[in-house]
Amino acid sequence: MTRPPRLLFVANVAWFFHSHRLPLALAARADGYDVHVAAGPDGADPIMATGLPFHTLPAVREATGLVDELAFYGSLVSLYRRLSPGIVHHISLKPVVYGSLAARHASVPWIVNAVSGMGTLALASGLRAGIRRTLARPLLRFGSNRPNCRMIFQNRDDRAEYLAAGIVPAERAVLIPGSGVDLAEFHPVALPNGTPIVMLPSRLIYDKGIGEFVHAARLLRARGVWARFVLVGALDPHNSTGIAADTVKNWVAEGAIEWWGRRSDMASTLSEASIVCLPSYREGMPKALLEAAASGRPIVTTDTPGCRDCVEPGITGLLVPQRDALALADALQGILTDPARRAAMGAAGRVLAERSFGLPLVIDRHLALYHGLIAP
Repeated sequence: MTRPPRLLFVANVAWFFHSHRLPLALAARADGYDVHVAAGPDGADPIMATGLPFHTLPAVREATGLVDELAFYGSLVSLYRRLSPGIVHHISLKPVVYGSLAARHASVPWIVNAVSGMGTLALASGLRAGIRRTLARPLLRFGSNRPNCRMIFQNRDDRAEYLAAGIVPAERAVLIPGSGVDLAEFHPVALPNGTPIVMLPSRLIYDKGIGEFVHAARLLRARGVWARFVLVGALDPHNSTGIAADTVKNWVAEGAIEWWGRRSDMASTLSEASIVCLPSYREGMPKALLEAAASGRPIVTTDTPGCRDCVEPGITGLLVPQRDALALADALQGILTDPARRAAMGAAGRVLAERSFGLPLVIDRHLALYHGLIAP
């Protein structure tokens, strides 16, 4: 009896895989693949509860030293040789860079790399970040520009950037819009009454535009525009642009914002929002905005790669320049003072989500990619 093709997902950390790729893994298993998951252990329990075999990797998200980096690479080579996957699917930049090289080392037949630009590395400044960027591009090119590799992009800007850099040729660059959204779980609920809530759902890192969000809240309060500005998300001390807990507590004490922490039931949480705001500096395809659109919430976000792909400007929400708190405040004020406009944008956002971002669409495109690789 021929064993089913083995598909191995590799991510930085388990909680991210659970949030963004678990439905795909379960669909692949239902489609006949022998699915395994490898990631840093934080948040692995819900994955293991599904019965998917889970393999613990060293949790290395940021550069922590040569020994740790080599240990991460070595763990991948060892895992690939032991499992002999037919396809290994790397998720996010570090697994893509290290995993592509390890898969080449271990003679994995097919490689699928899912990237969101250069991640935080693209935005970081300083000598260290510059050296890492300089090293990342040739490593990506060496590991990914091969006939047995396909690279998935979530938006056209990232795809164009990688093509221009010669990291991957056009015929092996696949465009799939994000990780998809469950249109049944995230469904429209009437906009709440009372003081409007402007919600920013994100990890608490500066690259998400949280500083501009707080500044915009102060500006609108000074103008007499009343709204509750709410951060929903956890601290991320391992990220180079993570916001300190004391900083967030000071913002709360000042009265500029509320901090609700991490919420596990985002469908219910988004139903409390009047506007969803993500003034991020760059994204792949932000899941939070897809969920907001599916929930019938108007969106204010930045005119940057990834973010702009989630919005039809003037119809489902508004786009503003990045790092511009004044423009952000003006855009939010225009929607906060017009309840009918909020409702119309929210309804149009649901239509957009149904047309372009539903989970079945995204899953089907991934499965078609896998089938195309393993077919004779």
